[in-house]
Amino acid sequence: MQTYLVGGAVRDTLLHRPVTERDWVVVGATPDQLLNKGFQQVGKDFPVFLHPKTGEEYALARTERKSGEGYTGFVCHASPDVTLEEDLRRRDLTVNAMAMSDDGNIIDPFNGQQDLINKVLRHVSDAFSEDPLRVFRVARFAARYDYLGFKVAPETVALMTAMCSTPDIKALSQERVWKETSRSLMEGTPAVYFEILKKVGALNIWMPELDNLAELPCLLSQLNKSAADDADLPTRWALLCSALTESQVRNLGTHLKAPNLEQDAALNACQLLNHLAAAQQNAEALLSVLNKVDAWRRPERLSQLLQVAKYWPAEKPTSIQAECFTGSLDVAKRIDVQRIIASGAKGPEIKKQLTAQRLHAITEYLSECGSVQPK
Repeated sequence: MQTYLVGGAVRDTLLHRPVTERDWVVVGATPDQLLNKGFQQVGKDFPVFLHPKTGEEYALARTERKSGEGYTGFVCHASPDVTLEEDLRRRDLTVNAMAMSDDGNIIDPFNGQQDLINKVLRHVSDAFSEDPLRVFRVARFAARYDYLGFKVAPETVALMTAMCSTPDIKALSQERVWKETSRSLMEGTPAVYFEILKKVGALNIWMPELDNLAELPCLLSQLNKSAADDADLPTRWALLCSALTESQVRNLGTHLKAPNLEQDAALNACQLLNHLAAAQQNAEALLSVLNKVDAWRRPERLSQLLQVAKYWPAEKPTSIQAECFTGSLDVAKRIDVQRIIASGAKGPEIKKQLTAQRLHAITEYLSECGSVQPK
C-alpha cells in the first residue's frame, strides 16, 4: 500500500502558493485495509475515506468510465490493481494530474510540470469532454491563475467549445454551476471566468442575460476592481447584474439558484443604482431609497448597495457620497414613532407624520453637511 499527495496541493506547492487542503490517493489497498487502520468511509459512489487524525480525504486509486448520458453517467472502478498513472489519467488538467510521494518525489506522467513552467492549462486526454462541469472548472482555474500569466491551451479551448454544443452541458445541476460561478467571482481576476465562458459558448447557455449584455466588458473591468478591493460575494454578484433589468436578474438568479443574499443584493442594485446620484441631492428621493431597501430594519442592505455604487456605472463610476445616505438614515431613525402616537395620531396619520418628520430631518441634514455634487 502506497500513499501519494495529489491534485491541487501538488500544483500549488510547485507554484509556491498556500496549500489550503490536501487530498491523497492510496494505491494497492482495499477498503477493509483502510477501515482497519481507523479510517472512516464517507463516499458512497467513490471509495473515499477520512484520516482518523487529520480528517483529510484519502481515496483509493480508481478509474472512471463513461456509461451513460449526463454528467453523472460514470462507472467507478477501484481495486488494488489500479495504478497511480491510471488514477491520474482521469483528472482534468495536466497541472492537476501530478502526485508527490512521501519523500517529495514528483510523479508527473502527463508533463504537468512543464505546463506549469509554460503557464498553460491543458486537458489530460479527450476523456476531459465526458464531464461538462470541467468547462466551468477550467474557466475558474484561468481566473485564479491569471495573475501568474496562465492561459488555456488552444486545443483545450477548442474541446470546451465542442462540449458546449452537446446536450450534457445543459444537463448540469444548477447548484454545481452556481458553486463554480460563486467561487470564480471570489478569485483575483473573476472577469476571466466569464470571458472564457463567453468565448466557448457556455455563457450563452447558462447566463444568456449576461452574454447578450452590451455593458459586459465594462462590468467585467469593474468586477476586477471590486476583487482588488476584496469586496464580498454579494457585492460582486450585484455589480455583475447591475445593468440587467429586474426580470433578467430574477431569471438569471432562478436559473442558477443564486442564494437569497446574493439575489437580494442584485435586485437592489438593478432597481436603485441609477437613482443614487440624484437621491443624494434630494431629500425626498433619498428617503425613497431608504424605504425601498428597508434600511430601517435592515441597514445592511443599504451598506451593500453603497458598496456596489463605488463601481457604478461601469462605464464611468460617479462619486456617490455614502455619508449622505448613512447620515440621513441616522437622523431619520431618531424620529420616535411612539411620540407621534402619543400626540394623538391614529391609523394612516401615523405613517404620514412619520414620513414628514423623517423628510424634514433628512432635509436639514443635507443642508447642514452640504450635499456634495457628483464629480
